Amino acid sequence: MVSPRVPDLDSLALLLEIAVAGSLGRAAAAHGISQPAVSARVRTMEALVGVPLVDRSARGSSLTPAGALVAGWAKDVLAAAETLDAGVTSLRSSSQQRLRVAASMTIAEHLLPRWLVRLAAARPQTAVSLDAMNSHQVELAVLAGRVDLGFVEGPEVGEGLAEEVVAQDRLVVVVAPGHPWARRRRVDGAELAATRLVQREPASGTRAALEAALAAYEPMVVPVLELSTTSAVSAAAAAGAGPAVLSRLAVTDDLERGRLVEVATQGVDLTRLLRAVWVDGRRPSPPAQDLLRIAATAPGRPRRGGP
Repeated sequence: MVSPRVPDLDSLALLLEIAVAGSLGRAAAAHGISQPAVSARVRTMEALVGVPLVDRSARGSSLTPAGALVAGWAKDVLAAAETLDAGVTSLRSSSQQRLRVAASMTIAEHLLPRWLVRLAAARPQTAVSLDAMNSHQVELAVLAGRVDLGFVEGPEVGEGLAEEVVAQDRLVVVVAPGHPWARRRRVDGAELAATRLVQREPASGTRAALEAALAAYEPMVVPVLELSTTSAVSAAAAAGAGPAVLSRLAVTDDLERGRLVEVATQGVDLTRLLRAVWVDGRRPSPPAQDLLRIAATAPGRPRRGGP
């Protein structure tokens, strides 16, 4: 621990200035303070060190032998402080020049590209990396510090994470054009829970959101297929493997091209909120805050008070 007898950095810098200027008045001018303030600083340093540091005379001021020793040591201290300051500034600058993001599949493929275009316009010097994974993996990456910000689709987030709702999404039931449900007006929640669906893996936000929506109809039957990507699920459904429940964002193109048919539902709410997550108690970096603001003002964010 540093002794209380060590002067502060400003006082040490002032001592070096006196040695160069040879005058308390010129040292005061160089530091933008009054000569009485310089004299007071010198007296404080001398009281701390316990020996005279400056000889004052009508011809000017000079360092005593003890003052010259202290000034020599002060040069090393001030140089180390400058190195520390430059390093901290570099770290701060580096943290503002990169942003590591992880997002669940739907958000990564259908929402984040537009948000990142806007971020690039606002922060052209910021390099962004994006990893697409399921919602559970996103949360783990955020908690482990591998990414600065995450975006998830699940109905709730895990412990240790702060969250902000950034968008609203709706799951839809889709089938191949030749499937019997393609001619149905609607299916209800009980029938959906009792049907073997093509589904995402259990850790995905889409799967978790569907299970939460159908919680009143448990137990759900086992899926006919479990696949790790949204595109694989939609392709399997289009090939006739069975009905699937996916984000409306993810199947828009398939619906427009007739590869899939949307089936209306009743008795089940398939809307969901999409969230940004970061480590609880830790303020997001400036680039992450900018991305949060962009997501919050993008089309699709629910109004306050509910979806």
